[in-house]
Amino acid sequence: MVGMVLPTPTLSTDRLLLRPFRDGDAAALFAMHGNAHVLRYWDSPPWTEPSRAQRFLAACRQMADEGTGARVAMERVEDGSFVGWCSLSRWNPDHRTASLGYCLDAPGWGHGYATEAARAVLSWAFDTLDLNRVQAETDTRNVASARVLEKLGFVREGTLREDCVVNGDVSDSWVFGLLSREWQPSVDGPRPAH
Repeated sequence: MVGMVLPTPTLSTDRLLLRPFRDGDAAALFAMHGNAHVLRYWDSPPWTEPSRAQRFLAACRQMADEGTGARVAMERVEDGSFVGWCSLSRWNPDHRTASLGYCLDAPGWGHGYATEAARAVLSWAFDTLDLNRVQAETDTRNVASARVLEKLGFVREGTLREDCVVNGDVSDSWVFGLLSREWQPSVDGPRPAH
């Protein structure tokens, strides 16, 4: 599996361009990941050093180079503004599994962007990687994220009790799973960007 390059896709939806990260995204990334309100249900504290954004971008490149996943920036088509990111990580070709993740900046909340972006990434993943199962986890207090996963067809499979401690705050996580036979891509589906 090592050395198997997984090219980060460029996908487009009605409202979003999902593309590989660029170095120019560092400032927007730092602003989002440095916001305690945005990261209140995250499994790590907000960033305090701008260099964290550079490490994040390097990790995105490493994920692609090692063939373990892909993380795309979400950009709003109408104005090119950074909305957040969506990722497919822990890709295991032998077991045909991967994990879905996403993070949206506060201005992007409540507009359906997470569902739209995740649907495009899942369509790409199921079609391109021949996945059987995608897993996702969310803090049990993050009702909005759970709703996104349920809209996408994920089934809540269980609770990881006290699996995260961030800044002394202990929290539980829900585990969600989506099987390829349960996957219902949208009628129009994602389109590769040209």
